Amino acid sequence: MKVTTKERRVGIDYALVDLSKNVLPYFTSPQPTSFKGFGGGRGGAPEIPLGYGDVVQVAIFEAQSGGLFIPSDAGSRPGNYISLPSQTIDRNGTITIPYAGRVPAAGRLKEVVEQDIEDRLASRAIEPQVVITTTTSRSSQVAVLGDVNNPQRVEISPAGERVLDVISAAGGLTTNNIETNVTLQRRGKTATVAYNTLLKTPAENIYVAPDDTISVDHERRTYLALGAAGISGRFDFEESDISLGEAIAKAGGLRDDRADPAQVLLYRLAPKKTLAAMHVDTSRFAGETVPMIIRANLRDPATLFAVQQFKMEDKDIIYISNSDSVELVKFLDIVNSVSSTISGVADDAKDTRNAVEDLGN
Repeated sequence: MKVTTKERRVGIDYALVDLSKNVLPYFTSPQPTSFKGFGGGRGGAPEIPLGYGDVVQVAIFEAQSGGLFIPSDAGSRPGNYISLPSQTIDRNGTITIPYAGRVPAAGRLKEVVEQDIEDRLASRAIEPQVVITTTTSRSSQVAVLGDVNNPQRVEISPAGERVLDVISAAGGLTTNNIETNVTLQRRGKTATVAYNTLLKTPAENIYVAPDDTISVDHERRTYLALGAAGISGRFDFEESDISLGEAIAKAGGLRDDRADPAQVLLYRLAPKKTLAAMHVDTSRFAGETVPMIIRANLRDPATLFAVQQFKMEDKDIIYISNSDSVELVKFLDIVNSVSSTISGVADDAKDTRNAVEDLGN
């Protein structure tokens, strides 16, 4: 593996790396971030607590009539109960229960709040039992934004919804899978995973939590091909990942009449830690990335195998150099053009002098 660094007074410092089998392990596909760190990948759906703005209805059962809520003339049949009017969990996170006062609810599970109310009423009601029903859940919602057909806030049910479930509820993607990333934001923590990874790796398709924000973003992946390529321009990755060899072929390959197969260059910003692992001195480079040129010698058959394994990245630039013979031809054309011009000027001057002499005679 040959690695050198170049320094120019004009321009940008860069590292030059010759492509070989020893280089390939350092440039495998980048490791994406993961949703696994958020939890909720395995097991049942997480429990969802009550939250600010939720509308709840409270039903209170007593074992027999004549208690705090059930009058004596109601009879002694089981199941005597009253339903309190629906109420919204206020800014203080509480609800109001007669004879129990203001009961904290926000951030607590329904079962915990039910038990709290029962304990507060135990000394006054006859064996009270409390059931809380959420009629409108405003706190248990997830925002789904970006490249989906119907961006919206999706309500989470007690059954639990995973990332793909809420994306589907928002109408699904508006773009192809391969160039789409999904970003999850939760309590100040952010991670991004490719949409295809969610499809292929169930562990990444975790349960969402209240107040999560999911952003679906389509990122057009392109590369440039310049120099003695069959076709110069910008090219899309389209719906697949491609290797350096496939990228060159997509750009029309190397021009037989111009290209130097030994000087195929790929320009890329590489992580500083990657070059440090290759024993390149990166101390003079600022930032976390280093401008790098990867040189492929396609005259070497072994390199042809390497270019088929070397993965392209978004915004890479391929430059195919002209051969020395082409540069020589260009020089000779310039010399020939200059000499022809000088010869032409002399002939024109002679013709003009002869014409003047003829007029004088």
